[in-house]
Amino acid sequence: MNVTRLKHKTSKLKKLVVAMFSVVSIPTYTFAEETGGYLLDNIEIIGQKDRAKVLPGSGYVVDEDQLKIEAIDDINQALKTVPGLYIREEEGAGLRPNIGIRGATSERSEKITLMEDGILIAPAPYTAPAAYYFPTILRMQSIEVLKGASMLKYGPQTTGGVLNMISTPIPTFLSGRVSTFFGENNQMNSHIYFGDGSGPFKFLFEGVSRQSDGFKRIDRSNRDSGYSISDYVVKLGLDTGLTGKFLFKASRTEQTSNETYLGLTDADFNANPNRRYGLSTIDQMTNKHEGYNLTYSHEIDDSKNFTVTAYKNYYQRDWFKLSGGGKYIDAVNGGDASQQGILDGITDVAGLTYKHNNRAYDSEGVQANLNIMIDNHDIDIGVRKHEDNMNRFQPQDKYDQVSGAYVYQSTVTPSGSNNRFEQADATTMFISDAWQVNDALLVNAVLRYEDYETSRKQYGTDRSDGPASIKNHETDILLPGLSVTYDINDNLQTLAGYHKGFTPLGGGADSDEEVEESANFEAGLRYGSGNLFVEGIYFYSDFSDKSELCSVGSPCSNGATAGSFVTGEAEISGLEFQVVNMFEGDTYKVPFAFACTYTKAEITGNNNASGFQDGDKLPHVPETTFSLRTGIEFASGWDNYAVMKHIGSMGDVTGFNRTGGAFSETDSLFILDLISRYQIADNTSVYLKVENAFDDQKIVSRSPDGARPNKPRTVSTGVVMNF
Repeated sequence: MNVTRLKHKTSKLKKLVVAMFSVVSIPTYTFAEETGGYLLDNIEIIGQKDRAKVLPGSGYVVDEDQLKIEAIDDINQALKTVPGLYIREEEGAGLRPNIGIRGATSERSEKITLMEDGILIAPAPYTAPAAYYFPTILRMQSIEVLKGASMLKYGPQTTGGVLNMISTPIPTFLSGRVSTFFGENNQMNSHIYFGDGSGPFKFLFEGVSRQSDGFKRIDRSNRDSGYSISDYVVKLGLDTGLTGKFLFKASRTEQTSNETYLGLTDADFNANPNRRYGLSTIDQMTNKHEGYNLTYSHEIDDSKNFTVTAYKNYYQRDWFKLSGGGKYIDAVNGGDASQQGILDGITDVAGLTYKHNNRAYDSEGVQANLNIMIDNHDIDIGVRKHEDNMNRFQPQDKYDQVSGAYVYQSTVTPSGSNNRFEQADATTMFISDAWQVNDALLVNAVLRYEDYETSRKQYGTDRSDGPASIKNHETDILLPGLSVTYDINDNLQTLAGYHKGFTPLGGGADSDEEVEESANFEAGLRYGSGNLFVEGIYFYSDFSDKSELCSVGSPCSNGATAGSFVTGEAEISGLEFQVVNMFEGDTYKVPFAFACTYTKAEITGNNNASGFQDGDKLPHVPETTFSLRTGIEFASGWDNYAVMKHIGSMGDVTGFNRTGGAFSETDSLFILDLISRYQIADNTSVYLKVENAFDDQKIVSRSPDGARPNKPRTVSTGVVMNF
């Protein structure tokens, strides 16, 4: 089910789609053919990959072929191939990604709209949008990225873009798949599903298991730095015929990861990037996510379609970890060698704080969409009622470091910012009209209305005494958007668009605090002929008051770890470019896909309140990124691929180019992945994968506490069986 259902009626546009159809699936091997195709039961915002090339605005689809053929288990590696996206790695496994899109910077992915099957999946999209939960990429069929004015249909974050992950759909007939992946450091991924959509009653059962010992080694510890993840999904569908279709989806994910906020000093990183200080030996995150959706869709007639979905998500996590360890790293980086002994475990220190970052989130709502075709108008009307909350209760354990060991001393009952409850209540509506004016011109107009309230109650040590402080914030805002495409000829298309964007402030906002607003523009050209597709798009976002959402994982530029911080007027502009082609011989094919992005992101006026000046660069936005995917596919069933990815250096705080110094930027990174796959039977394939073939490790992040590396060279092998 595609909620947009945008119908392109012109022969010219259809020709352009046909011209591109054979080149947008890189690699070309398709598992869907082996399992009988799919019943498309998920809510998509773009649809098939070729549809992204004719949108009235920019979009991209990481399709099933790319995810499965390249054996991708890390969302970061998949999205590095998408133009206009910024990825800041953290732990090397993609467990908690930091994703930015165009004008939305990447801190905890909190400035973009995250969805799975068209449903908001951030733990609390309005109250606390930081994406500490992220779905398992192994159970995704595709990833849709929507940029430009069309994103106004989804929200709430409407500046940079929308990321919608499409989960495994119910197969059209009884079938399934088993895949297993083995790699270094005792890594093992397993994925199995089976289902049947041939009758009126349809079902899918799916399970994913991931585990690894991790690639970092902890000083003076027999504990690994790995993770264990289990993810289960059930889908039940009913096609009643004339009265419509029902789809119920339930999912449950549990994760334990021995991860930490503590990084390394630059000197220690240069000596061994895979080292972890013993100070982090007891750090561990445990989390659990449950999600439930019930969707009803009804095709009223050939021109009208109605969909309504009720959803509820629950997420609980406790990240027990060292708090404030960054001060030792900053001291050593700053020349205070006396602090190195604390990091090395040879100097005793008292009063180490290990905080239980214990939080529970609830998110629920109902959304409805009506699609109406009237002559050359494709009209969408949508409404969503949403509520979310966060319950934070974070005790602190005190330890002493004695002769390299950690001795428990006491527990501190939480109060203030560590003991609070936040909630949000939001009502949103939109209407869009895709008007095919003539054979060449398509105009898409969107209008979105947001009305939400947030509150924060902060307590002392005992909640029965009532809140010690209360904050309330209310915002209503109207967001217009307009985009057009024009077919210059059968092969060449131009596009342009404008939309107003905004970002909710979160539960800690003051009543008089202004939301972040932006004016966003894009313009570009698309060319398609035979196997060749080329696209270039310029984008520009103008912010009246660029803001940062503060957290311990991504502190604001003023050092704050809670609330928000306004940096001032800012502009983010850049150019996205991609070219896709397929070179064909008698017994082989050579796919080729190149994408790159250039971005300029900086403060555009002196701000006395924040202290930032005109020309100060914004953090976590690399100036350049590119990816190149190519290979050779033989008729015998032996396929080989090379995937190259580059991310330029980026700053850690606003104004790093003026005041940051030597320890305020990451390194630029170039990675080469190699994949070889062989089809040993009609339903079975095996593969060998080498990630980071040059074993190049760089400082890919300095937040929150010190230098952090990407994954080293890692060899793995796997088998995929369809039945």
